[in-house]
Amino acid sequence: MSPTFRSLEIRNYRIYFAGTMLSNIGTWLQQTAMAWLVLQLTGSGSALGGTIALYLLPTLLFSPLAGVVADRVPKRKLMLWMQIAMSIPAAALGVVAILGHVEPWQVFCLAFGLGVGRAFEAPARQSFVSELVDAEHLTNAVALNSASFNTGRLLGPGLAGLLIAALGSGVTATGWVILLNALSFWFVVLALVLIDGSGLNPAPFAARGKSSVADGLRYVRSRPDLMLLFATVFCLGAFGMNFQITSALMATEVFGLGAGEFGFLGSILGIGSLAGALMAARRPWPRLRFIVGAGLLFSVVQVISGLMPTFWTYVAVLPFIGLTVLTAATTANAVIQLTTLPELRGRIAALYLMVFLGSTPLGAPLIGWIGEHVGPREAVVVSGLATGLGIAAATLAYLHRRPDRSLGEVSPVNRVISHR
Repeated sequence: MSPTFRSLEIRNYRIYFAGTMLSNIGTWLQQTAMAWLVLQLTGSGSALGGTIALYLLPTLLFSPLAGVVADRVPKRKLMLWMQIAMSIPAAALGVVAILGHVEPWQVFCLAFGLGVGRAFEAPARQSFVSELVDAEHLTNAVALNSASFNTGRLLGPGLAGLLIAALGSGVTATGWVILLNALSFWFVVLALVLIDGSGLNPAPFAARGKSSVADGLRYVRSRPDLMLLFATVFCLGAFGMNFQITSALMATEVFGLGAGEFGFLGSILGIGSLAGALMAARRPWPRLRFIVGAGLLFSVVQVISGLMPTFWTYVAVLPFIGLTVLTAATTANAVIQLTTLPELRGRIAALYLMVFLGSTPLGAPLIGWIGEHVGPREAVVVSGLATGLGIAAATLAYLHRRPDRSLGEVSPVNRVISHR
């Protein structure tokens, strides 16, 4: 088998990969449909930014607790029940939209409810990969998970746009698409049921104690490489990864287009994201310079995209945005899985998600406000500049603390950080 897909040789991972692939498509169906629904109901970029913020706010609020839970209970069982729980608000939102009774406050509440489920499920999902495969396959499996997610990003928005357009482009049309996502959660449930428990490599459960969350924080603070990693993904999450806002406003306000073209932009972005994940799958070991370099390059490409004069020139830049941001995110995730203590992995993954995804509620309302009151192009340019300046400042602070003034390489759990 090709080195890029070598983790698929493992039966349990193959089953899990198939289930999550279908669920990821459903996730991006809903993300696109929900964004279009909010625009249909309010016509406001600020409201769209607020919806995304509410969806991701629970990650910021509950991730430390969710990480402790992930380290104390069987991750497979936790994931199964959270998938079932998340299907309920998704189905509710779809039904009220189809019936024509949906109002913005209902979308906000249901977005927050989905976010709570995602906040508790995500740390277990991130760290469960290390139970499915051995250390030799872990980097590849983490990258393939990102490839699966971005295959969903590639197919989901375009499919959502086509379905919404075919069903009339109204509120009812978005409801049917959101219902498809409610169904997709059950593919993961089925995969988790089919996995052979005897083939798993469960991490040791963490001992109960008041210092559980603090242990994770102390561990991160003790590793300068993780501090730089967290600062980089914070900048990407807070200012850079607001694509649902920027793409929606660019499609509708700048280029005067509809749901089909909005979904098309999401799929084009997914092409680059998938390429970045597959490139990461071929690397034997994650490097810190890839995370920082990709983050800085993303900021440059993001600024360029905001200056593109036509729809098709804007489209031409989007794959490079996806490529750079996913190179940074996938490599960062691999560092978390490969170089942290097994008994702390759930908590470190939760802190990573809190910083990466939980930072978006801080930046999304600002980017949405700029897009609505100043202009969509200005919102895109500001997001790129803020991301680049933040990563550059964090990198300079890291280099100042290193005797050789260079980016060191991350190392396995049982070795110190290299200063090459």
